[in-house]
Amino acid sequence: MKRLLPGILALIVPLLLASCVRAQIPERLETGYGPLDEKLEQLVTADERALSAKEAASLKNAIFLDARETGEFEVSHLPGALNIGYNKLNLKTVSNVEKPRPIVVYCTVGYRSERAAKKLRKKGFTNVYNLYGSLYAWKLAGLPLEDAAGRPTEKLHTYNKKWGSFVPDSIGEKVYE
Repeated sequence: MKRLLPGILALIVPLLLASCVRAQIPERLETGYGPLDEKLEQLVTADERALSAKEAASLKNAIFLDARETGEFEVSHLPGALNIGYNKLNLKTVSNVEKPRPIVVYCTVGYRSERAAKKLRKKGFTNVYNLYGSLYAWKLAGLPLEDAAGRPTEKLHTYNKKWGSFVPDSIGEKVYE
């Protein structure tokens, strides 16, 4: 047993140390607002399938899909976005979309949209991205939102009051319900 202990420790100690180190967000995905970036590190995957707001806005021929519920979408959404929901993902919305067309999925922070994007990939869509930081990152980047009537708006549905604390009050009018 005494002979095995150093070998076991040699295997366990690096694993323990690695589990204490947090994944680093690529600089291109940082929102510029520290409290939100810290939360995103815990909630959303920062990989090659994640786009920053500016990357998503410059993506040619992309379709934007909102993975929030209808009430959230009606308060504000990205210009031209289509609502697919989350609890009951409405894939009929993309039934006429070509499989290789770029699709950017977003929600409030990127948690729900990341899961919706995975479902779209399983359905054969090949260029599906998650908007890292989602609606919050979009608004922090100075990009516009529109309401249910297609008019510009400063309202921002924050899912709930707790999630609303992830962004500064200066971001716009926060709506919780």
